Amino acid sequence: MGSSYLWVKAFHIVFVASWFAGLFYLPRIFVNLAQVAPDSHAERERLLLMARKLYRFANGLMVVALLLGFLMWLGYGVGLGRGNSWMHAKLLLVLATIGYQHVCRRLLRDFEQLANKRNHRWYRVFNETSVLLFTAIVVLVVVKPF
Repeated sequence: MGSSYLWVKAFHIVFVASWFAGLFYLPRIFVNLAQVAPDSHAERERLLLMARKLYRFANGLMVVALLLGFLMWLGYGVGLGRGNSWMHAKLLLVLATIGYQHVCRRLLRDFEQLANKRNHRWYRVFNETSVLLFTAIVVLVVVKPF
């Protein structure tokens, strides 16, 4: 593989890390939204604006990260062939991460419609899911345990 592969790989890593940074922080905004007093409209609207912008930004980062990942996988053959079961596990976790992002969108809609039924402690636990996904993906890619 030539230098073009290394460029694609480098940018894939940058966009994946940036995407996950958004997924690490968005549920933290949800923690704060869940704690906003019912009469604090300005604070609620400020947090909702931040969450909307972050969600859109993370969504764009996700699209680029996925495109670069597909280019590495199908264009350069990374993870293809025998002995690459780690790639199947990684792809399942990537699908789970995409699902996690869609759950974040649904939760954001609940806040927008004043329909949130969860407390800040639930969002603190939910926030850790993205950390676990990121850790598992990195371990699979670096260690390739199977």
